[in-house]
Amino acid sequence: MAAEIVNQIGGADGTGTGGAGNGSGTGAGTGGAGAGSAAAPGQGAEEPSDTGFDAAFALHRGGKMAVRATVPVRDKDDLSLAYTPGVARVCSAIAERPELVHDYTWKSQVVAVVTDGTAVLGLGDIGPEASLPVMEGKAILFKQFGGVDAVPLALGTTDTDEIVDTVVRLAPSFGGINLEDIAAPRCFEIERRLQERLDIPVFHDDQHGTAVVTLAALRNAAKLTGRSLGDLRAVISGAGAAGVAIAKFLLAAGIGDVAVADRKGIVSADRDDLTDVKRELAGLTNRAGLTGSLESALAGADVFIGVSGGTVPETAVASMAPEAFVFAMANPNPEVHPDVAHRHAAVVATGRSDYPNQINNVLAFPGIFAGALQVRASRITEGMKIAAADALADVVGDELSADYVIPSPFDERVAPAVTAAVAAAARAEGVARR
Repeated sequence: MAAEIVNQIGGADGTGTGGAGNGSGTGAGTGGAGAGSAAAPGQGAEEPSDTGFDAAFALHRGGKMAVRATVPVRDKDDLSLAYTPGVARVCSAIAERPELVHDYTWKSQVVAVVTDGTAVLGLGDIGPEASLPVMEGKAILFKQFGGVDAVPLALGTTDTDEIVDTVVRLAPSFGGINLEDIAAPRCFEIERRLQERLDIPVFHDDQHGTAVVTLAALRNAAKLTGRSLGDLRAVISGAGAAGVAIAKFLLAAGIGDVAVADRKGIVSADRDDLTDVKRELAGLTNRAGLTGSLESALAGADVFIGVSGGTVPETAVASMAPEAFVFAMANPNPEVHPDVAHRHAAVVATGRSDYPNQINNVLAFPGIFAGALQVRASRITEGMKIAAADALADVVGDELSADYVIPSPFDERVAPAVTAAVAAAARAEGVARR
């Protein structure tokens, strides 16, 4: 590939920290030297913080990414190969045989990270410009943890048709599309329509990355307590992108039952205020026919999964079944504080890095895309996602304990395991093209 994106922290002297380098798609890759950067405009100005020096602002000054060449351009001979006239021969060959684009450009090794800035972290609709630090962060996580290059694309529109058309027009430059921080319910339609129109993987990480890591942790929690997924009844707080995806994914994986609650209570077929997405969800979930509040549904439940924020009363947690699991994943304030959850649950997980069992999407998306790109998959299937979850759960192995049902993002076994499992599943499901 002719260029790669590297993570970079620009210093005041114009130097930068090295990027992850040339990853093979099966790990973090070999370390490359950082490209560095000239001092950013305004370098040395006060950070926009009320408390003086802020390390987060200092790190972000000048951005977290750079682009550098992976081939030398030292003299006229190098120039004649990297650019004209040599490049013309490569262009002509691709024009005659379009599939060669995968071998002679970076297309098969790069993902577009696409957002409209409408559902950024817990900040909500903050717009495309304000979303860029998150999208840059996502891109460097792709590189660091999966050896995959990624380009942040923050779009200046929230119109579904315009987003779909824009991404379709940009797609020839990329091997995959990662949708990020797009508000529900538009995110569901955007993903569906893009996958229908494109022959490369389209993956909404807020939905599917969260679901994959949740399933992996849940499998190990069940194993720890001598149960199977089919023995469990789960209650999910939140019927947005993550909640809907987790519910569908757990059903596909064979969970006993799952009910989803929104702000008005359990999503059930008897409600007349459901969106199309929730109406479909009502038809798939809640085999027990529960109605009423989230708290009432938790009585006797085996699993609580929180992806909504808010606070669940301790009395409701206490009403859950013996050896229950509490996965309270809202950040920075879990729906159930871990200290409270530990009084009543056998396994507790959060979305935070300062507690055990962090449900972190970075455990999933780098390896999933690395595996899909490795075999030039046309899409990411349910089977590929389940394979990723199983591989992630298996990394824990004999170390399984109540405080260790999911590995750390920094466990070097994670990305290779997920990559290999996803690539194998793509071949088995007939979506691999090499």
